[in-house]
Amino acid sequence: MTEALLLATTRVTTFLANSVLSGATGFFFARNDRLYLVTSQHVVHDAHSGHAPDRLEIELHIDKTDLTQVASQSLPLYANGLSTWHAATDGFGDVDVAVIEVDRSVLPQHAVFHCFTPEHLQDCLEEVEIGAHLLVAGFPLGFHDTVHHLPVVRFATVASSFGVRFQGQGFFLTDARTHRGTSGAPVVMRNGSPSEGHLAWKLLGVHSARMDMGGRDPSLDESLGLNCAWYADVLMALTDARPPRAKRPVA
Repeated sequence: MTEALLLATTRVTTFLANSVLSGATGFFFARNDRLYLVTSQHVVHDAHSGHAPDRLEIELHIDKTDLTQVASQSLPLYANGLSTWHAATDGFGDVDVAVIEVDRSVLPQHAVFHCFTPEHLQDCLEEVEIGAHLLVAGFPLGFHDTVHHLPVVRFATVASSFGVRFQGQGFFLTDARTHRGTSGAPVVMRNGSPSEGHLAWKLLGVHSARMDMGGRDPSLDESLGLNCAWYADVLMALTDARPPRAKRPVA
């Protein structure tokens, strides 16, 4: 039995035309029969670094008994001059989460994947204690099981008060060893016993980036080893209110 969490997470590769730009992580979220790919906003567009892909590819299993069989699906990031992805802002600026609605009819006929739903979101903040054990499923530096095309997981703990916006922003902190390529990964907490086809996890957040101190002396002080995880309840706004789409950047 393959853990459903691994089949809810997919490898993301961004492109500009036919040139590969970066690797990242995404996961599937379903609401009211609509299917979405979730990843970090900076994966699909990052004005600060000049990262501006025009499409991405995700990897899908196509045989539930033979995990070596996969297919890639290309998803355009712009159409008619506007983004196909939706992002959100709050009082402190951009929220580093993006969703792309996926037309199920364009996916391979026998695609095998699992989806988080609104029922997987954490509605009782008091149930998540400081130091609670979490997992982050993703593709650090692109590393994964290249035979069976499955992500790897890293252990994490809740490192700031869950439900409190750390420094006023819409994320909490995790203590975990992470790397490039993990952006967009689901941050989850076990909820019940695993069974075939059942996602026995609470979706707490979307991993964004490592957090460090600007004044740290690299020669004297180790990295803090802390990370930003944006609260996953932002997915309700992103799949409901349909925030305005961004204009395609001018080359």
